[in-house]
Amino acid sequence: MAVGALWNFGQDSGYLLGESLVGFTVGAADGTIGRVERQEDRINMQHLVVDTGVWKFGGSVLIPAGIVTVIDSQEQTVSVSPSRDDIKTAPRFATDSETTDQEYLTEVGDYYHALGF
Repeated sequence: MAVGALWNFGQDSGYLLGESLVGFTVGAADGTIGRVERQEDRINMQHLVVDTGVWKFGGSVLIPAGIVTVIDSQEQTVSVSPSRDDIKTAPRFATDSETTDQEYLTEVGDYYHALGF
């Protein structure tokens, strides 16, 4: 699994270690993605699982912490760099076991690295 900036919240993101983002609204520049369902806080594995509601057939997506640009605790929002379409075409998230599956996380990491993140 690739480690580094993609799998850790950036210093400028506003994230405070141990802060729960569950329930926060996640958005890109081109619209809302969904709400944070779960989060993983282990260093070099930090990510969010976001319930996308109906825009992605009622599924969830796994978002690496490194693509989070701004966390606004007051407004309970998380902003991300990629567009909705970029996130929509990311490797599908199907089961909870994928949040720790090295092969799946590598696939997700490779996808976002190919986009320049």
